Amino acid sequence: MARLLVLWLVNALALFVLPFILPAIEVRSYATALFAALVLAFINTLIRPVLIVLTLPVTLLTLGLFIFVINALLFWFVGAFVPGFVVGGFWAAFFGAIVYSIISWALSSLILTQRR
Repeated sequence: MARLLVLWLVNALALFVLPFILPAIEVRSYATALFAALVLAFINTLIRPVLIVLTLPVTLLTLGLFIFVINALLFWFVGAFVPGFVVGGFWAAFFGAIVYSIISWALSSLILTQRR
């Protein structure tokens, strides 16, 4: 349970840092980042696998690159749904999802390997 809480805080921190790298994305407060990270985790857990299965033929034709489009659309959807978290269009969502994943992965690997 503590690991899950740490991962949630790390993802919120990654969302909070994201506007400094991509100005087309806005996160108004750390509370907004916490809520957006929670909604992203929920959507990535429940909706993303269904979308990947439904778009499997397109994903196979594009050699897996269509998953980037799915990630961008879900990131953009969360930006439209969460107040205070603004994503300025598809391309901002596309690059935002990629940068968010990289920051989250780097912070998680640093923090979780130090705790062991």
